[in-house]
Amino acid sequence: MPRKVVQGPIRDKEKTKQKLLAAVGKILKTRGYSGLKVSKIAAVAGFDKKLIYEYFGSTEKLIDEYIRSQDYWSKMNQEGVEVDISDGGKELSKVAILNQYEHVKRNKELQKIILWGLSESKPILKKVADDREDIGEMLFTNIIDPHFKDKSIRYRAIAALLVSGSYYLNLYTGYNASKFCGIDLKTDEGRKEIEKAIVEIIDFAYEEK
Repeated sequence: MPRKVVQGPIRDKEKTKQKLLAAVGKILKTRGYSGLKVSKIAAVAGFDKKLIYEYFGSTEKLIDEYIRSQDYWSKMNQEGVEVDISDGGKELSKVAILNQYEHVKRNKELQKIILWGLSESKPILKKVADDREDIGEMLFTNIIDPHFKDKSIRYRAIAALLVSGSYYLNLYTGYNASKFCGIDLKTDEGRKEIEKAIVEIIDFAYEEK
């Protein structure tokens, strides 16, 4: 039986890259995006900063890779969602938006990234946002638009409100009060009410096609 190789240049490089990516997350969570300096990232990871340039090319590319690893829609595009799309994307819409709502709640680093994108104009963040829009456009063009036909813009508007609303509710309750419109979103009961509303709105949109 061949012996498992546990060390070596390839494995060590991957471990180092993961530690550098993790360092970006730690700094983002504790110090915010202003702390994402090359020397600080290297210090937190415990490596010489030259490895950042060797493995990623630049600090910007390291941060870009980290952001993509946390972004919900980028991950969904890479991993895929196994859902029957014969209903014109109704179930896909539910799964995608409900999963996004939960993903943002659990991922404090992603919350920081979203806030960063709202407060600063950075090429890294704009590129991720553009790629996210491209993923959405692919879903609309290939699955949802053919179902709604000339009313597709109406559903796009509904989807925009649901997606942005799920972002905002998580950010609001994560950094400010726990209640929104009298619903305590830090309780399972409160979050379930929002999830039920998302499903009902999507069902209504498809029924009114």
